[in-house]
Amino acid sequence: MAGEGGLGGHLEAAVKPLLFILVICVIVGFGNRAEAQNYPWCGVYRDGVMICSFTTFQQCLATVSEAGFCIQNNTYQHSTYPPLRDRAPGRGDPF
Repeated sequence: MAGEGGLGGHLEAAVKPLLFILVICVIVGFGNRAEAQNYPWCGVYRDGVMICSFTTFQQCLATVSEAGFCIQNNTYQHSTYPPLRDRAPGRGDPF
């Protein structure tokens, strides 16, 4: 009776680390999607932090203010899709 469940304990011990690794991979995968956002202007702050989340130069300046400066995002790729407000109604517009 003492030997019962021995294999189950070893299997459970092997599965837990694999499950942990899988969860980490899923979290990292979702993290990359957030980093892939594509905006044309970046705010560069005095402490060296660069945040590329601005659609216009004016928006960047208003946000960064005197804490840094704004530059064009050299990795920005213009979307081939028109902005939602310019799309014709009823053509893929869910609202």
